[in-house]
Amino acid sequence: MSVADVGEFGLIDRVTARLGQGSACLLGPGDDAAVVSAPDARVVASTDVLVEGRHFRRDWSSALDVGHRAAAANLADVAAMGAVPTALLVALCLPAQVSPDWAEQLADGLGAEAAKVGASVVGGDMSASPTLTVAVTALGDLGGRAPVVRSGARPGDVVALAGRTGYAAAGYTVLSRGFRTPKLLVEAYRRPEVPYSAGPHAARLGATAMIDVSDGLLADLGHVAKASGVRVDVHRAAFEVPRQMRDAAQALGVDPYTWLLAGGDDHALAATFPPAVVLPAPWRPIGRVSAGAGVTVDGARYEGPAGWDHFR
Repeated sequence: MSVADVGEFGLIDRVTARLGQGSACLLGPGDDAAVVSAPDARVVASTDVLVEGRHFRRDWSSALDVGHRAAAANLADVAAMGAVPTALLVALCLPAQVSPDWAEQLADGLGAEAAKVGASVVGGDMSASPTLTVAVTALGDLGGRAPVVRSGARPGDVVALAGRTGYAAAGYTVLSRGFRTPKLLVEAYRRPEVPYSAGPHAARLGATAMIDVSDGLLADLGHVAKASGVRVDVHRAAFEVPRQMRDAAQALGVDPYTWLLAGGDDHALAATFPPAVVLPAPWRPIGRVSAGAGVTVDGARYEGPAGWDHFR
């Protein structure tokens, strides 16, 4: 059976029947639009898209995995603003020959990842397309706080990281070379482990700037440095190379710090804090902000790509 056999509205019924609704959803799928509560009177909004062959491969990842990844990429952006995610809207474009089971499992992954933060999938759209594409829009609530933007870093601030970097990039490299292990790395590529609660926590601690690390730590910190008009220096010694990553790097002939410093898709959160702030777990210091411009590693320019660019 394919989605062509089920039809658009039959597929919508099968997918929406699998989606529970969180407390912020006042009216879910079934009408022309959903209704989501906004206690703060402001709504944080972000959107992201996953395209088959560009962001995922069905022979590498299950539909459940893709659902988790698609949701995580958007939920992390909301958390990086210091907000709590409330809802997701999903647009799904897929070839007519795809099994409806694939779409149902995708919905399960989206719903399960959203449930981690108390959010839910409240609506979306579907269309036939020669390329399987998942586009997600996330909404969030600031809880009365100011958003933590990229332009607030100041000289003297501490650069800190919550979550891990390099794991997903290492997993991607392993898969692209035809291997399926180490499991730790491959699973990190398939389903990121995002420290969602660290975003609002950072806002309460007084973070001056924050960003979701989606394209690579150095590249994303570069956005903070440019927006804030400062220089960000990252300390290489702040990053421990786990055994599985070290072994994979040696076997594949890769410098593991290329993954740690420039690898994306883990969706860690990077933030800057005033030096007087005591950083609780999961935040850990990884560098400093100073006068100047750009991003350096141990005071020197980093040689090599700093992260992912879709058009290069």
